[in-house]
Amino acid sequence: MANKTQPSDASVAAFVAGIADERRRCDSERLIALMSEVTGEPATLWGPSIIGFGSYHYRYASGREGDAPLVGFSPRKTALTLYASADEGVRAELLARLGPHKVGKSCVYVKRLADVDEQALADLIRAGVEFTRAQDVAR
Repeated sequence: MANKTQPSDASVAAFVAGIADERRRCDSERLIALMSEVTGEPATLWGPSIIGFGSYHYRYASGREGDAPLVGFSPRKTALTLYASADEGVRAELLARLGPHKVGKSCVYVKRLADVDEQALADLIRAGVEFTRAQDVAR
């Protein structure tokens, strides 16, 4: 079974322009610029609400496989949800430097970009790209 969240041809700019909250919209524009710079990849809308950069192919021991963005984010109502997996030790060190955030299994939730250390965020994105590329079964 493949991942239901697939890249689309939908306009990232139109999606971001449709974000009602001005601060969330500005933070999204800044994240797009930062993630594009760090990854060297253009922004692509994955599903209805994830802005992803690059892609990789995964395959689980169960046989489930699919494609997902190397890194990405979703501008949710309560927080920016960042998707950037990394080695646990590296991730812990970078999150300690990041500033105010919450974590999920593979997500980092940030209320406002102005509250976090942008260099730590860039380093987290970079570590996520390196870690995820190493997991790519298609390479």
